[in-house]
Amino acid sequence: MLLEFRIRNYRSIRDEIVISFVASKDKKLADTHLASTGIKSLPHVVRSAVIYGPNASGKSTLLQALAFMRALVAESATLMQLGQTFNIQPFRLDAACVAKPTEFEITFIFNGVRHQYGFSLTPERIISEWLLVYRTAKPQQWFSRQFDEKTQSSIYEFSTHLTGPRKLWQDSTRSNALFLSTAAQLNSELLGPVFSWLVEQPVYFSAGLTPPPDHTTELLQTESGRRAVRDFLASADISISDVMTVQRQGFQQKIMFGPEGAKVMHDEQEMLMPQFVHKTDRGSASFELYEESQGTQRLYALAAPVLDVLKHGRLLIVDELDSSLHPLLVRRLVRMFHQPELNPHGAQLFFTTHDSSLLDRTLFRRDQIWFTEKDNDQATRLYPLSDFSPRENEAWERGYLTGRYGAVPFFNDPHLLAQAAG
Repeated sequence: MLLEFRIRNYRSIRDEIVISFVASKDKKLADTHLASTGIKSLPHVVRSAVIYGPNASGKSTLLQALAFMRALVAESATLMQLGQTFNIQPFRLDAACVAKPTEFEITFIFNGVRHQYGFSLTPERIISEWLLVYRTAKPQQWFSRQFDEKTQSSIYEFSTHLTGPRKLWQDSTRSNALFLSTAAQLNSELLGPVFSWLVEQPVYFSAGLTPPPDHTTELLQTESGRRAVRDFLASADISISDVMTVQRQGFQQKIMFGPEGAKVMHDEQEMLMPQFVHKTDRGSASFELYEESQGTQRLYALAAPVLDVLKHGRLLIVDELDSSLHPLLVRRLVRMFHQPELNPHGAQLFFTTHDSSLLDRTLFRRDQIWFTEKDNDQATRLYPLSDFSPRENEAWERGYLTGRYGAVPFFNDPHLLAQAAG
């Protein structure tokens, strides 16, 4: 489970910002909204976190940073070529930041043990990299790596806790590859599981991206999968009584590469297509996926990823979760993560939204709500609702729309905010 994520000098983020899933000592909604870590010093994490803020304030950038870090861990040792540069963008509105490295650090719990992993990089190389493991209260630094300008090479330090052919892993690590990723590819028994957590646990969907519905359709091939999908849709109060698959003739697009370049081929074949059964007191009818509303189509496509995340205790990251979804459906998705019986393994949801109706004390705790806004230098600021110590009965939505917490668009007309707040 995710404890904390730190970023510095990435796109609109200049100074270090930190998103924390570590729960406060507030006891409200603790039975449903918190998951136990098994660690005495950090006993609980929140099961979800949401970010609000105006357009271009950096909400998406924060989520993209986490996705970028995951991708670099996954691909730097295998897909990157010698001499290839990273597509990294530092904060460009401050000349001093352009030449400085971008830094990422993530703290998470894996197999009951706290891990703290991070690195910094420029477009040309990895500058530093480190891994701390908290098997006791005092951390063990399994390895660290620091680029030396004088020798133009990286200096490594290893702990005796990290066993294996460390010199081989070090010599095999390119300047534009992560040591963790390289050692994992070379079958490190200790670093391989850490690599797998970082690559497999976060599931990211960017704004406007709907996952292909094929994954959900595959679930319908088993009775248990079909029941899970049907219950998922029914729990969202959609008037679908059943869902099944039928064979349809269709075309599948393939791209073939040859000496003359890419050629697009269309193969006609039998394909499985979902059908939805709607029932009323006057009868029933079946509908194809394209005949359903945009919201139902997106919810159906999200079914497989959400069910997988809940089943395996992963981290689901969605930019603009409310896109094409009714606010009540978004509420239902959030509440699925807050129900221990549906989420027994501590899966977490991290998303952005503009839907202020979700600012509800029955849906979130104060330590689950975050805001972004730009400062005078156009750099992103991130801060939690708890910084404002809202009163016990304070209307969060009204407070947000009236500008009490910041993170709202600036209007020349002062009456617009008052109208938005009702």
